[in-house]
Amino acid sequence: MSRLVIDPITRIEGHLRIEAQLDGNTIQAAYSSGTMVRGIETILRGRDPRDAWAFAQRICGVCTLVHGLAAVRAVENALHYPPPPNAELIRNLMVAAQYGHDHVMHFYHLHALDWVDVVSALKADPQKTAELAQSISPYPKSSPGYFTDIQKRLAGFVAAGQLGIFANGYWGHPAYQLPPEANLMAVAHYLEALSWQREVAQIHTIFGGKNPHPNLVVGGVPCAISIDSGKQAGTALDVLGLERVRDLIAQMRAFIEQVYVPDVIALAGFYQDWFKRGEGVGNFLCYGDFPAKGFGERDSYLVPGGVILNRDLSTIHPVDLEAEDEIQEFIAHAWYDYSVGKGQGLHPYLGETRLNYTGPEPPYQQLEVEGAYSWLKSPRWKGHVVEVGPLARVLMLYAKGDKRMRELVDEALKHLDLPLPALYSTLGRTLSRALESQYLAEVMGIWFEQLLVNIRAGDLKTFNGDLWQPETWPESAQGVGYMEAPRGALAHWIRIKNGKIANYQAVVPSTWNAGPRDAQGQSGPYEAALQGQTLVDPEQPLEVLRTIHSFDPCIACAVHVIAPTGEEQVCVRVL
Repeated sequence: MSRLVIDPITRIEGHLRIEAQLDGNTIQAAYSSGTMVRGIETILRGRDPRDAWAFAQRICGVCTLVHGLAAVRAVENALHYPPPPNAELIRNLMVAAQYGHDHVMHFYHLHALDWVDVVSALKADPQKTAELAQSISPYPKSSPGYFTDIQKRLAGFVAAGQLGIFANGYWGHPAYQLPPEANLMAVAHYLEALSWQREVAQIHTIFGGKNPHPNLVVGGVPCAISIDSGKQAGTALDVLGLERVRDLIAQMRAFIEQVYVPDVIALAGFYQDWFKRGEGVGNFLCYGDFPAKGFGERDSYLVPGGVILNRDLSTIHPVDLEAEDEIQEFIAHAWYDYSVGKGQGLHPYLGETRLNYTGPEPPYQQLEVEGAYSWLKSPRWKGHVVEVGPLARVLMLYAKGDKRMRELVDEALKHLDLPLPALYSTLGRTLSRALESQYLAEVMGIWFEQLLVNIRAGDLKTFNGDLWQPETWPESAQGVGYMEAPRGALAHWIRIKNGKIANYQAVVPSTWNAGPRDAQGQSGPYEAALQGQTLVDPEQPLEVLRTIHSFDPCIACAVHVIAPTGEEQVCVRVL
């Protein structure tokens, strides 16, 4: 037996350490460790709940909108502040835009290099690359000249010893299976996606004023709508702004349908064995999201909520986020303490953030896995380990009989000559993320037209300002704001007393997926997905990266920085 240590796992948001116990080249057990401490809940105590979103949004530099919206929904739920219909449509558009932006960025810039040998692209024939690209998509930038120019740029990087963003890869690894032409096509689209993402991020700046960290407000959205234009509209969203949103939605959809989805399916065709590897726990959870009639009206959600256990798509178990015996966080193997002891789970309304580092003095050789070994807690649903994310949502939509999602899934699997159970895998997660992007890009056009219908009918309301009176609040209140973030089920629980935040707990997607073992010894999804995998070369553990990246880790959402000895590092004054 030997121990493999990868610290940090790169091409993710935040700091993650993975250790694996090897028997030869096969992983017998894996351990997932978030190496920064979570503390945002402590920062929020004692603050005005209407300001919670601005702090919670800073949990992460990638998932900014969704944390802010979860915080807003938590306060609205606690104090009964329903936003108007236009605000719900705008929120849906903003969140769906983040899905498309986030999923494309994940595939090309965080995950594709697990499958694409960048240096091999130098050997490609640009003419054959163009023929390959044209055979899978009508994307206009698929000429031999275009790929020749990309290849020359790449050759210049290599000749100058300046691979930059492509440096330190496992180039030449025997696990790479794409031909040079497919590698060149992927590198070209990698660079193309860098330009594309700058454009589509404007949807957030139009509705929220900026990106990242777009503005939000309890009771609606901060963008006023005007039927005037130009100077007469002032800072309100006018006809020109709406037309820009329409164009950006079309631009987003075109790239997803003509580049992203075809690339994922083409890549998957060369790695069919990865549809049999990296499953994980076989249980999946969704909270549900994208309301048509308002947050809390679950029957109107585009993405339904529920739990799938043991791959059984015939039975969807309901989820109650307020029931104290359903969602609980455990800390048996986390560097925290509970007043009730480390062996008992707590519902987030009763959650505690009590630090207790009991590990070895950093830097250390390996984790003390018999005790605590992570700054992530271990969330469970009725004691079950569950996976959250795009795969969970796609399965939920498929199980619920959503016609369009079934068409997308069945068509992709038919093209790859794979059965539905192939989705329970490393590449199943990657494919699900792409199909979900196409699904939502299509629906965005419908939501946008609904917004225009409301505006034409004279409904310009985006904010319920008449509910903005703290003296009307009850002495104490509690609420939960949940949603489906790009990486999975996200919820913020808030307790308010005398107009201030008394307790705040966020259970985020990467806590569900990356958390350590619980008191019963159940592995988290990351850990379970790695067990049993065989590495070609433990010195270059590409297989570990492939599976971990398929979850799109965002560990910054789950933890926050503190010194090894626990002292305060910086004091920020909030005006």
